[in-house]
Amino acid sequence: MRTAATVSLCLGLCTALLLPPSWAKAPVTPETHSETGTLQGAPWRIDVPAHWNGELVMYAHGFEPVGTPRPDPWPGNPWSEALVKAGYAVAQSGYADQGWAVRGAIDDLERLRAQFVARHPDTKRSWILGFSMGGAVAIGTLERMPEHYSGGISMCGANLPGDVLAAEVLTSLVAFEYFFPGAKGLPEGGLSSPATATLPQGEMVDAITAAVQSRPEAAAVLAKRLELKVDELAGTVSLHALVFQQLVKISGGIPVSNKDTVYAGFGDDKAFNAGVRRIAADPEANAKLDRDLRLTGALRRPLLLQYNLHDPSVTPRFEPVYPALAAKAGATPQPRTLPPSGEGHCAFTPEQIVEAVSIQSRSLPARPTGEARRP
Repeated sequence: MRTAATVSLCLGLCTALLLPPSWAKAPVTPETHSETGTLQGAPWRIDVPAHWNGELVMYAHGFEPVGTPRPDPWPGNPWSEALVKAGYAVAQSGYADQGWAVRGAIDDLERLRAQFVARHPDTKRSWILGFSMGGAVAIGTLERMPEHYSGGISMCGANLPGDVLAAEVLTSLVAFEYFFPGAKGLPEGGLSSPATATLPQGEMVDAITAAVQSRPEAAAVLAKRLELKVDELAGTVSLHALVFQQLVKISGGIPVSNKDTVYAGFGDDKAFNAGVRRIAADPEANAKLDRDLRLTGALRRPLLLQYNLHDPSVTPRFEPVYPALAAKAGATPQPRTLPPSGEGHCAFTPEQIVEAVSIQSRSLPARPTGEARRP
């Protein structure tokens, strides 16, 4: 029988990348002008305070599992409400697609930004602010459309190119299969197999939990390598399975190979490399993933990054990936990383979100960049 704790873990980690809860309606002040609607299938919300400072924050939310019920109209949340109270206009897109919808989210947000600026031609500056998966949306937007923005902020961001993301989640899945072969209740072909896509998330979490509890020594080795606590394994591995199946779906096939990967950190690495499942990529799927989820590091606008402590969704090994890309690409300026704050995924206070955006705004000269500079 599924316990309440297990269900809570499943729901928490499946929706963690969407934080804060977009359906948690935060009150708006009477002086705030709010609009909602739908733009090419994407629900949206715009809030403009009466004391608007002329700056627009485009808000990119995180991963929303396919099938998650959506509120109508699209609501605000404590983070967006804090930004509005601080004087910023906030525009949010719910995205037309659910799942790992980075490519589509970039387009949805751009259409919403263009709509806002057409209605508010006096916009002085525009910022792109992303959370979790939305961090990749924010960075991808800055790389592709720097002319529309003064800069960006990625909070608790999954700031990874598609190939790196796919390789990381595949590693979790084949490593779990290696340490817990034939785990009861899971597909015979492993968590990377197509059968996983139809397995209810709660059942997957239960099966992984039972396997982890059956071999505590193996669980400890796997948790250490994945930079997790043992009790975080079930939620994180099941989340990685969910994301991997999403990457397969949007790419049209297996988008990454581990045929030539030499793994380390799994205890007896010689035995691990000899025994772990090897999977070949579909070349067309690999190429599509690269096109849709490419991050190059070639920035021309300031980018601010901030992470959390003990975040099971965005662990420390992910944090240097994008700064390294930016250094290699000669980004000007280089991304700036604030000290980590809060424990858990996206564990920021509304005040910290406002401060992050304000840091970016204060860093620019008095003459605005972005919208106000364009004819």
